[in-house]
Order: sequence, then structure tokens, then C-alpha cells
Amino acid sequence: MNNRLPAELLAEFLGTMVLILFGNGVVAMEVLFNKGGYTNITIAWGLAVTMGIYIAGKITGAHLNPAVTLTLAVYRGFPWKKVLPYSLVQVAGAFCGAALVFWNYRPQFLVIDPLLEKTAGVFTTFPAFPMQPSAGFLDQVIGTALLLLMIFAITDERNTPPGANMTPVLIGLVVVVIGMAFGGMHGYAINPARDFGPRLFTVAAGFSNNGLTGGSQVFWIPIAGPLVGGLIGGAVYDFCIRKRLPPDSPQETPRLADKGI
Repeated sequence: MNNRLPAELLAEFLGTMVLILFGNGVVAMEVLFNKGGYTNITIAWGLAVTMGIYIAGKITGAHLNPAVTLTLAVYRGFPWKKVLPYSLVQVAGAFCGAALVFWNYRPQFLVIDPLLEKTAGVFTTFPAFPMQPSAGFLDQVIGTALLLLMIFAITDERNTPPGANMTPVLIGLVVVVIGMAFGGMHGYAINPARDFGPRLFTVAAGFSNNGLTGGSQVFWIPIAGPLVGGLIGGAVYDFCIRKRLPPDSPQETPRLADKGI
């Protein structure tokens, strides 16, 4: 691994932590104070992704999501030796983001849910139909396939890429529309780190019914679904769109993988 790796891992950690701070924070506002609503949540999660990308974008391109990292390794030449380190720091960043949100709102958590038995959903996702895990899995596959399909389209220099500073905004808007269109069945985690890191925190903090050690063990759905969905979305873009675009021009800008992400 090269000397850039520590800087890359720190950027992924901080970018993912910022994503979770804003994302879990807005859900806490709704659950604990009844301020907001589902539209607020979807918009804030999109903005959270945008802010996280601005944090890490220059150094890594801001994966912030193991499904993105894996898909870039499969289709864009991202080094396989970095896939596990990136994924681990993304989970760690998400864990720490959730911990900071809980630390900030702990007095209100203890008012609303003193036994910490019904508010784990502030931090992590759960199925609308617990007895039908396949429905939640399909939801995660479709949502993440759309996410990677659009990321590949937005960042493809051979397509119609936006200016560099607009890319985070557009990807954030993709997350907004996925939440609005496909958020009902399993909370549209579309990111294994976004879900599993905060879920690990709920276990460490003593939340029951956390979907891992307490209640229904649904933790695997927002891990497996996004990994599968990301690969499908990348494949759809590359085989249905990218291969039909005009050939690369001599002035072609570097691909994502060429920039070390």
C-alpha cells in the first residue's frame, strides 16, 4: 500500500462521519422532538451525502460506502487491496458519527426512551414488514443499483459530466430521490457502512431491539442488498450505456480509478 493510504483512510473516515452526523441528526430531531417529517429526512440525508463528498472528494473521490468501493473495484480498476481498509474506516466513521449524535441528544433520549428499547431506528434501518426480509432486500438492491447507476453516469467523462463542484450536489440529489421513491420498505440505507456502523453503536450503547443482538436479526439486509445492488447498477451502466458512448478523446479527463479512488 502506498504512502497516500493513511490520508485516504482518514478522509473516508471523516467524510462518512459527517454523513452520519447530519443523517442521524435529522432523524433524531424528528423522533425525539417531532420536528420535521419524512420530506425533511430525505432532503437532509441527501445534503449529508453532499457534505461528506465535499470533505473527502479531493483525496479519495469520497466513496463513503462499501458498495461504492466494491463496485469501483469491479468496474473501474480501484485497487482491491484498498477495498477492505476503505470499508472498515467507513464503518468506523459511521459508528463515531452515531456516537456523537447520541452524546448530543442523550438527555432527550432518556426522556423519550429511558430504557433505550424503542429508538434504535434513529441510528439504523429496519424493515417495514419484519416477517418478509426478501421485500427489504429487494428494496436495498433496487435503491443501491439506482445509486451506482447514477454515480457512474454523473462521473463518466465520456457522458455529460457536470462541473467538478456540482458532482457532490447531484449525487446528493440522487440520494434524495431514492429516499422519496424507495424509502418505505427498509429505510433506504443503500450503504452497508451507514447502517452497520450505527447499528454496532446501538449494541455498544445498550439499545435493545437493535436488529443485531436484540429483536429480529435484520442487520444483514442493508449489508448484502447494497453490495449486490451496486454491482448490478454498475453493470447496467457499463454494458448498456458506457460501451455505446463515443470513443475517448485525447483530452479525456482522468477516470475515477486513475485519481486513486
